[in-house]
Parts: sequence; structure tokens; C-alpha cells
Amino acid sequence: MDIHAKPIGERIDWLFGLADRHAAIFRSPEAWLTRERYLAAHPTAIAVLKCMDGRINIPVATNTPVGLLMPFRNLGGIFDLGWPHLGEVLAHHVQRVVSAGRHVVFLVTYHYSKGDPRRGCAGFAYDTAAAIAHTYEIRRQVEHIFGSDHGTVYPLVCGFETDEDALVVHGTGGDKLHLATLTAADRPTLPLRLAALLPDMPERMRDDLLPLLYGNLEHIEGVRAQIRAGERLLDIEHREWMICLGRGFDFLHTPNVALIIGPYSPNLDVPIRKAAAIIEANMERGRIPDDGFLLLASVPYDEIGVDRARAELKSRFLSTFAADVIRAEFPRLGEQMSIRTAVLDWRSRTLEAIAEKE
Repeated sequence: MDIHAKPIGERIDWLFGLADRHAAIFRSPEAWLTRERYLAAHPTAIAVLKCMDGRINIPVATNTPVGLLMPFRNLGGIFDLGWPHLGEVLAHHVQRVVSAGRHVVFLVTYHYSKGDPRRGCAGFAYDTAAAIAHTYEIRRQVEHIFGSDHGTVYPLVCGFETDEDALVVHGTGGDKLHLATLTAADRPTLPLRLAALLPDMPERMRDDLLPLLYGNLEHIEGVRAQIRAGERLLDIEHREWMICLGRGFDFLHTPNVALIIGPYSPNLDVPIRKAAAIIEANMERGRIPDDGFLLLASVPYDEIGVDRARAELKSRFLSTFAADVIRAEFPRLGEQMSIRTAVLDWRSRTLEAIAEKE
């Protein structure tokens, strides 16, 4: 079904239906047992700093059970750990994981297309070298906060080639491991390759990183089979019809549907304006219907009561703030805006719409 061409009301219904299906799968007994079994064998916590692009679906690309990789997504994959909120969120995540006796690996990612630079990251104006330089700056910031010995927290720079969903692991000495150059026959060599590439990474972390690499090898083979069968469309134009602000959008890994802005930058108006300009251009060029677009704010909570109430206030603030920016900067677009405000139960991944105040 081409959801992009549907009336805005049907698109919004589709979105919340997608969120419901994702939550149902996540909280199923089978999924819960799979996650518990995986964590028992591979206790290292893995967080991913990545672009909002819907093609960047690391759990799918590595065949990792849903809900195990902690995502941090932002427009353009642009982060600064000096941003007060982002620094606090990352520090809280690390402290919670480390207190349970676990290591943490941060996958600091950039993405590109080997077939066409224009399918790369628009946030860096399709300049992959600039994107890579930014990931290394983030790596330095992680080391500044959590230490450079890497005994507990390891920032790992990874590329993601979107034509084949292939990982590129950057090594300590500047070497790179391109998973796309390997096959299933190379699987037994990966432990030695990874040890040579990352000699400063603790063995426990490397052992827990290997399943992602094994999974990526399998996934790449599947993608190549899709390409040979003509079932994978690579050259997809921008057709986003919603702006998502906040966190809790794991269910949205459909390409060219949403522009996702993390609530991290102290200058939130800048990415909101960029996203609104893209939506307006999509309407003007006929890529999406001009009957409206969706602004969705979401904030996760861990506990009922105070934590959920605080999430409600924060989500309402985000939706109001973004709506005000859009109405002020894009008056016509503001008239076509549908607003939904929600909180996300992090334990069950249930997206809960909250009523607008009278």
C-alpha cells in the first residue's frame, strides 16, 4: 500500500496502527524471552547514535531482537554531548547500565550510498567526509565524559551503507572492516579480524559485538537477493509527511515517511524549520498530498505517576513549541498541520495519545 498518497486522516490512523502492532510484538512472551536469553549471553549494552533517516534500521540490519539496542536519533545524525539534555540522558543511561555490572558500547554512526552520493545524508549536504569527521568528534566527546581507556564505555565509529544495509567498522588505527566485502564463508575469521581492528576494546565487548556482525553478513546476503529480484527500490525521493519530535519512535523505520527530531539541541527551532521546509517542498512538488501533514510529539516514561505526568507536560511543551515555530515561519503549512501529542510506556513500548487540553 502506498501510504503517502492516502488522505491525511488515513495516514494518521495507519501510523498509530503501526505503533500498536510494534508494541504488541515487543511485549509478547516470545519476544520477551528472546531478549532475556540474548542479554544473558551478551550482556554488553549497545546504544546507537544515528540519523533520523528511516533506512537506518540497525536492529533489522544486524538481525538483533527488537528492543535491545538503545537508539538516539536526530535530524542529520547531528549530536553534541555538550547539549545539556543529551548529556544528561546519555549519562543516565550509562549509569543505569554500569550499576548492573555491564559494559556499554556506543555505535556512533554515519550513512552513505555507494551507488549515488545524493542518496547519502542530506543533513551533511551529502558530504560523507564531513559526516565521518562529525562522528569522530562525538567519539572524542564520549571519551571526555566516560574516559579514554575504554574499560567500561567504548565509542565505536560505524558507517552504514544504505544500498546494501552494510556496516563499516572503523578501527583504532584507522583501518576499516567493510562487511560488504565479506561473505558467510568469512564468518569464522571475524573474531580475529575484530581483535586486530579494535585491540583496545575489552574482549567481553568484542564478543558481544560479534553477533551484530554475523547478523549483518546474513542480512546483506538477503538484501542482495532482493536487489537481484528487483524487489528493492534504491532511488527513492523524499516523500516525508510527518515531523516527529521527541523520543520513542522505534516503530517508525519506514523510509521517507517521517522527519525525526530528537529533543536534544538547545536550539530546537533550527531542525524544526529545516523539517518544515522539507515537508512544504514535498507538498509543492506533488510528492505528497497537500491536504495536511502530521506533527507528532512523544516522550517516554518508565514509571506511572510522577514520571508519566512529567512526560505528559514535556510532550505538550514540545508539540506547542514546534507548532508555534511552524505557524510563525510557514503560515500556509501551519494551516495544514494536524497535531498529536503522546507519551510512550518504555516498558511495553506502547504509544499513548494524550488528550489536548480544553
